[in-house]
Amino acid sequence: MSQIIISIGREFGSGGRVIAQKLAERFGLPLYDRHLITEIAEKMGMTVEQVEKYNEVPKMKLLSRRVNGYSNSIEDNIAEMQFNIIDEKAASGESFVVVGRCSETKLKKYPGLVSLFILGDMDAKIERVMQVYELSREDAEKFIAKKDKKRKRYHNYHVTGKWGDSRLYDLSVNSTKLGIDKTVDMLADYINARSEALK
Repeated sequence: MSQIIISIGREFGSGGRVIAQKLAERFGLPLYDRHLITEIAEKMGMTVEQVEKYNEVPKMKLLSRRVNGYSNSIEDNIAEMQFNIIDEKAASGESFVVVGRCSETKLKKYPGLVSLFILGDMDAKIERVMQVYELSREDAEKFIAKKDKKRKRYHNYHVTGKWGDSRLYDLSVNSTKLGIDKTVDMLADYINARSEALK
């Protein structure tokens, strides 16, 4: 099989991470998401918890600056390490699934990239977040808004395209319409067709 890199962007509560896991299982590929945190923690001599605190967080502009291309912002450095790790894996010819990390843009030069964005109806996202995190409806709604705002700021800080803009991705899918499993089936068909086209 030709190299295939499945990039998954997602709205919080859309089931995007579950879809990524199921696609990784379906195609027998490694999944890179929080796993990158462990790799970075080892390289930086930090704990996973310390790195997680700065993961997918835009830097504090007032407290950071660049000198000779290097940033004194730990948020910037952790982001750059993640971008470098996924780029190294892609450059080596490895096939994998990656969640977030601006991967739809950072890995655009690789012909095997399939970039997907998973969204969902707000009511369905609220229900999912209420169930998974045991929150009230009001708290779930606030949590979704907070998480999506953080993802948007992080993405739009590191790359030029706008987070969630359908023109940035090969395919944007509302997972509410078919449910998780049928969405995975539909995406797997698309990925197989793309893989065939690369041969």
